Amino acid sequence: MHLTIITPNKKVFEGAVQKVTLPGSAGTFQVLKDHAAMVSTLKKGSILYKDEIRDYVLTIEGGLVEVRNNNVTVLLEAVAIGRVLQPFRSS
Repeated sequence: MHLTIITPNKKVFEGAVQKVTLPGSAGTFQVLKDHAAMVSTLKKGSILYKDEIRDYVLTIEGGLVEVRNNNVTVLLEAVAIGRVLQPFRSS
């Protein structure tokens, strides 16, 4: 699955991931390979995503996500200052 995360100023991340967890306006949800097509608004919170090597967390201020054909595109209003990409430990 391919993830692209974009703000008005820059591309924050682009690459292959195994899963993405997003703070949807109606609640947190996870996207895995072959997920159904969807569009959702995002609220302030954290995006968690995992590539083949590690897990990441990105603190956001809100935005939109589109999922289609194993492509996840996240359009963000802003990324919280000082917390762009940080590895986290899976429980």
